[in-house]
Amino acid sequence: GSSHVDAASPPDAPSSNPPAAPFSSSPPAAYSSWPPLTLVHWPFLTLALFIHVILFVTGKNVTFVTKVDSSQMLRKPTMKWLKGKWMDLGSKAGKHLQFKETYDRNTKIYTYEMTIVKVVDGDAGGYRCEVTSKDKCDSCTFDISVEDAGEDAGELDFSGLLKKRKQKEEPEIDVDVWEILKNAKPCDYEKIAFEYGITDLRGLLKRLKKMKKVEPKKSDAFLKKLDPAYSVEKGKKIQLSVELADPNAQVKWLKNGQEIKPSAKYIFESVGGIRKLIINKCTLADDAAYECVIGEEKSFTEVFVQEPPVTITKMLDDVHVVVGEKVEFEVEVSEEGANVKWKKDGVELSRDGKYRFKKDGTKHWLIINEATAEDIGTYYVYTSGGESKGELEVEEKELEVLQSIADLTLKAAEQAVFKCEVSDEKVTGKWFKDGVEVIPSDRIKMTHIGRYSGPLTATLIDSCISKLTSSLTSPILLYYPLCSFLLNGDLPVGEKMLFRVTAVNIAGRSPPAVMAQAVTIREIVERPKIRLPRQLRTKYIKRVGEKVNLVIPFQGKPRPVVTWLKDGAPLDTGLVNIRTSDVDTILFIRQAAREHSGQYTLSVQIENMEDKVNLEIQIVDKPGPPIAVTVTDVWGFNAALEWKPPKDNGNCEITGYTIQKADLKTKEWFTVLEHNRRPSCTVSDLVMGNEYTFRVFSENICGMSDDAGISKNTAAIAKTGLQQNLKPYKEKDMCSSPKFITPLVDRSVIAGYSAAISCAVRGHPKPKIIWMKNKMIIGEDPKYLMQNNQGVLTLNIRKPSLFDGGKYTCRAINDLGEDEVECKLEVRVLKEKEEVKK
Repeated sequence: GSSHVDAASPPDAPSSNPPAAPFSSSPPAAYSSWPPLTLVHWPFLTLALFIHVILFVTGKNVTFVTKVDSSQMLRKPTMKWLKGKWMDLGSKAGKHLQFKETYDRNTKIYTYEMTIVKVVDGDAGGYRCEVTSKDKCDSCTFDISVEDAGEDAGELDFSGLLKKRKQKEEPEIDVDVWEILKNAKPCDYEKIAFEYGITDLRGLLKRLKKMKKVEPKKSDAFLKKLDPAYSVEKGKKIQLSVELADPNAQVKWLKNGQEIKPSAKYIFESVGGIRKLIINKCTLADDAAYECVIGEEKSFTEVFVQEPPVTITKMLDDVHVVVGEKVEFEVEVSEEGANVKWKKDGVELSRDGKYRFKKDGTKHWLIINEATAEDIGTYYVYTSGGESKGELEVEEKELEVLQSIADLTLKAAEQAVFKCEVSDEKVTGKWFKDGVEVIPSDRIKMTHIGRYSGPLTATLIDSCISKLTSSLTSPILLYYPLCSFLLNGDLPVGEKMLFRVTAVNIAGRSPPAVMAQAVTIREIVERPKIRLPRQLRTKYIKRVGEKVNLVIPFQGKPRPVVTWLKDGAPLDTGLVNIRTSDVDTILFIRQAAREHSGQYTLSVQIENMEDKVNLEIQIVDKPGPPIAVTVTDVWGFNAALEWKPPKDNGNCEITGYTIQKADLKTKEWFTVLEHNRRPSCTVSDLVMGNEYTFRVFSENICGMSDDAGISKNTAAIAKTGLQQNLKPYKEKDMCSSPKFITPLVDRSVIAGYSAAISCAVRGHPKPKIIWMKNKMIIGEDPKYLMQNNQGVLTLNIRKPSLFDGGKYTCRAINDLGEDEVECKLEVRVLKEKEEVKK
């Protein structure tokens, strides 16, 4: 049994299946009646989810399918399946979680599938599928709820179910059992289950428990608590933030129950009611539970540090060797210190006598000292973000006969020696005579020396050539029908010896040929070889004043000539003592000084043969003090410091700095930070009202510098509430061109009665006002009275007559511009007066 979540086509594409109905929050009567679960895809990075909660039974399989239209994309989209907020399920792929990706070239649609095999309780939770392409992103979420199979689940008796029964038509009553259970007391659950025919009461109660919403407890101290979880990549910084109801409340930050103190790693910030914890350069050790505590109230969260997957930058190569040779598989990964697993044909390899593992930075090696036929196979290397494989082929050595058996002719009762030389020292030979194997006896002896499968020494009765050995007056060589001989005997070194040669055939011996002068026996030459100790293969570091005693063995015959050089020049024996014996040489320095640092070259020479090695000796000392220590900024209770590295680094790398502070009143020094790697830092928790000075020590592998760099200036922490730094007042430019805000209004007045027209204007500087009648300036006419009160302009006309009617204009002018308004004034005469005149 398995469940399947499929994806529908885009809205504009023809669909053969009708869209699925939304998933109801009320559970169905049986699992078989669930509606289909559908993830619907829209064109170009848009996903829509019609379901919110999906219920599954433990032990069943479920498959989720989503489709992405890539017709408008320039490159392939990236799909991620996530659980919770940050957990990437791609790294959990295996037997339980399986992922599949297909691409249809005709429709240009990518299909992504995620299958959960045999659902368990741990699979419950919120999921999200996220697709990205360049700067576009879309996602859809859904929840999975897992429920145990009911007690009555199992095989059904279909023969009993198919039996014909008489159906009684009864009116169906729509009863919501869920609402009844929600509002009922726990003691009434069994009664309700019996009344409504519920058989799986246990499963029903589990589902009811999940459906009940728990009201979150309202916090009096926190306006905004920490998020349930945070995620950050290794090496980056993260910020945890809460908002407090009381801005003056004191908070404590805890990590796994232990209080955190402010440092360069952990920085506390306070802005109003917001409190922040900033963690710099997160490592795997920062993956923990954190708390923010105010009195008795707490806010919890978890920080997950994601380690980027380690990829393989240089793949394994196939290796082809001969039996007995050394095998090395080399691989290079993206990060140092990565965990690497080696496997052969699917079986993980462990460190034992046969296999050795070696690593140097990002390079890793699998070493097999002596390969055999059993080592043939496929070797795999695995990292957290990649894998590689290489084939190992081992061939048997081809046996070659370097010197075959020679024919011998000897006299009766004389000794015969047969020799055979082969290429492999470990191969043993068998001797045959006329096809019959020769068995060792008192008369026949067999030996195996080095690469020789013989000699086979036998005393024969037939004719043969004899081997004669004697002193100076006796024959000492084998009688071979050759013209040159090689004598490997125990001859005394340094002695002068004479040799003579006699030719022998069937007829007898010839007179001996004697050498004109004696031959000096010289020692066998052995090629010089320096046996450099392991600790001298890398840089040899010593502190100033310590002893340096290097013993370097070598081999070679006769005694080689030993030569020491420093930086390419002959070594000054006044500064360094050199002692040389037949088997080793010693370099001794009673008290090391910095001038002893450099590259030393040891040369061992015998005639025209030479062997050389280079030694790197570094004499280190404590560094000097940092320079230019300066307080660059002071804010709140914090001070920022900067300095420059010391001029004298002690002939090695500066590993860190130690910062100390002192109050000018007490002048007692306290350590603030240790092993600070940057030439800058921030000192927190300074006391209000005090003035501080700082000093900085340098550190290297020898320790801290003897002297410290003292800050040139001090950091004065001002008392809050006593100083008020007002921002300088910037006067606003109020200049503007004239603008009438209230225009003139057309009026009709009665002749003989005084009238007034008014308007309002604004402008800066104060504009000049000009009144006009019919475009003619009124000027100082006593009939008109012009007033200006705070920008309100009024023109009074005394006892107007019919002659005063017309168009009046008010014009305002200043340096920035001008504006004008106008109106029409009508003067009329009363009818009564007109009749009287008549």
